[in-house]
Amino acid sequence: MSEGPADSLWLHHYRMCSLTEVVELSGLTESELREWVEAGILDPADPQVEPWSFRADCVVTLRTACRLRQDFDLDTHSVALMVTLLDRVHALEAEVRELRAQLPQTHR
Repeated sequence: MSEGPADSLWLHHYRMCSLTEVVELSGLTESELREWVEAGILDPADPQVEPWSFRADCVVTLRTACRLRQDFDLDTHSVALMVTLLDRVHALEAEVRELRAQLPQTHR
């Protein structure tokens, strides 16, 4: 049994994925992926260099975006807004965890 990229890829920000790999892992077509880049849903590592490459952890964002688009029948701009808001929520949650870790044990 051979493993495909989706079975064996570590999705961390140090690993880079080609445009083809991201298309395969996300389930989007190449034209949809390019539209999502234009809408700001994800960013290539270097937009000036073709073919694009992406940080592997973008696949998690893309899969979430795809689910949101499908579940709520969203257009591309609505998906971009939702992804932006989710990123902000995750950043705020991380900040809260960091601040809680700085509190003395009795105030947690």
